[in-house]
Order: sequence, then structure tokens, then C-alpha cells
Amino acid sequence: MSKLPPLPLVDISSLDSREIWAALTEAHRHLAELKGLCESLPNQGILLDTLSIQEAKDSSEIENIITTHDELFAVQGDVASPAAKEVRHYVAALRTGYEAVRASGLIRLDTVLAVQAELEQNRAGLRKLTGTVLKNEATGAVIYEPPQDAGEVESLMGNLIDFIHADDGLDPLLRMAITHHQFESIHPFYDGNGRTGRILNLLMLQRDGLLDLPVLYLSRYITTTKRDYYRLLKTVGEENLWADWCLYLLRGVAVTSRSAIVLVKAFRDLMLKTKHDLRERVPKLYSQDLLNNLFRYPYTKIEFIENELGVSRPTAGKYLEQLTAAGLVRKQRMGKTNFYINQALFDLLSNVTLNTNQ
Repeated sequence: MSKLPPLPLVDISSLDSREIWAALTEAHRHLAELKGLCESLPNQGILLDTLSIQEAKDSSEIENIITTHDELFAVQGDVASPAAKEVRHYVAALRTGYEAVRASGLIRLDTVLAVQAELEQNRAGLRKLTGTVLKNEATGAVIYEPPQDAGEVESLMGNLIDFIHADDGLDPLLRMAITHHQFESIHPFYDGNGRTGRILNLLMLQRDGLLDLPVLYLSRYITTTKRDYYRLLKTVGEENLWADWCLYLLRGVAVTSRSAIVLVKAFRDLMLKTKHDLRERVPKLYSQDLLNNLFRYPYTKIEFIENELGVSRPTAGKYLEQLTAAGLVRKQRMGKTNFYINQALFDLLSNVTLNTNQ
């Protein structure tokens, strides 16, 4: 195979078109609205805890790791299926990257390695052995052979990290699109390249100040347009379709930003409604900590109430039974555990839609 060249791969002037600028303007506008909306929320940590599960579910689904919302929300601290555990590892990996970028303002190679290690639950690091190829699942035919030499993989990753931080005037969304393609072309790990690359997209938005919380469901867009994603990923370098690739991802940012804005507004409104319902139906029980718990854990249980509210186990049980009697949660036994489900929140999160026709 031909040697994968380092970044920058693209003649930036080729991206200076009316179509690209129009797509950039729209994507930035919706991202800015989403960022402002998230900043207006008093409990951003809860939003991150809850909504990151959706991105994790969608990103894992691209790799044929399929689970349900019921299973995901019910596995905090419990035995889960292999697929649900994989998605939970994704949530942890996303938070690992988010915290690292928030602390340093940088995306270091160590950050990418830590994200992938959390995803795969090992520290194999960058590929050192030859033999990695990407094959057509149906036919077994090799469709792409990434760089094989360990030194080349390491050098290309160093170059990619430098490109992420380059001060060259390139729009950050175009930088994200180019970086994503190069990362997937390097295919630097034995496993988890797709999911690590999609987390890297969110970390770049965060690092560039375009989005403080990683609540953009780009994976939902990729899942919905999977055929276009893989077609472009393969043909960009071969046919110099960089403008098409960038337009594809810019459209994804705009579409998913609009969807996230609707969801975050609904999340905010539902939390406010639940706050009023708590005060009205169980006034002696209401506290901000209790409200936060019901929105951090769509499936809560005695242990969560006990730990977060600092009450005894019997008291936590009484609280949840009162919430059930007041119609604020629905009690459901799963295995040996009683869960108390915030049904309105569950319905909201499990019915997220993405309109790619706008």
C-alpha cells in the first residue's frame, strides 16, 4: 500500500468555497446556541452524566455493540451484559478525556491513550505488531491496510497531535473533520479505533471552546448515515474528496446540534416540572439533592439515595416508596434489585430523534 502522508494533507484553499463557508456558518451557529443553553443550566454535571449515555450507546452501536436503554440505566453498579458493560466503558472513557482536556486545555497523546485504555480495559497502547487490516465483513476482502510499522504509527500520531494544536488559522470544525479522517486512517490501536476517534471529535470541540460539555450526538448522525460515512472515509484520499468529507461532517454537527438543543431544553423543562411536583406532592421530602438524583439516575435505587443524600438505608427506602405513591417514580424489580424509574426522563432519553433532512 502507499505510505500514509502526515498532516496537513489538504490544500486549505480547496476548502475555501461558498458551500463550505455556508456549512461552517450554520454549524457554528447551532453549536453556539447549544453551548449557551448548556451554560445556562445550574446542574451541568447531571446533564453530562445522563446524556453521555446516549452518545456512548450510539457510538458503540456503530461497532455492532447493541444494548437497550433499560439495560444501560439499570446497570450502574450491577452485573450487566457484555454489550452494556462496553457502553459503560465508553461513558467512562468520554469522562476521562473530558476531565483531562478541562484540566490542561490540551489533547495530548497520553489523553488519547487513556481514552482508548478505558474503552478497551487494557493498556496495549499503540500498535506494535504488523498484520492489522480492515476487511469487508460479508466477503472477507481487504478494503484498507493501515500503516504497519510501529515507528510510522507513532510518528503519525505525534504529527496528528501537533496538527490538533497548530496555530494556522484553520477553522476548528474543518480541523476536526481532517483530524478524524487521519486518525481513522492511521488506525493506531488494535481495538477501539472508531469509538476513540469519535470521542476525539468531542474533545476537539471542547478544547477549541465550541462546546463545554460533550453532549453532541455525532455518533447518532454517523449511525443514521453509515453508508455515506464509510464511503467517504474510504474515497477521500483516493479521489481527493476533502470538500465532500468536510461538508458531510459539518452537516452532522449542524444536525446533531439542533437535535441536542431540543433535548437539552426538554431535559431542563422536565427537571423544573419535577421540582415543582416534588414540592407540591411530597413537600417534606423535597431537596435539591433528591431532584439531582432522580435526573442523574433514570433508574435509581436505595443505595443511590442512601449515598447521595447521606441517609440510612431504611430512610432511603421510605423516601422511594413515598415517591412511588406520589406517582413521581415507577417501582420495578429487576433480578434481586428494586429500581425506581423516572419514567418521564426515560421516555425523553429513549425517544431522541435526528432529522437529517433539514
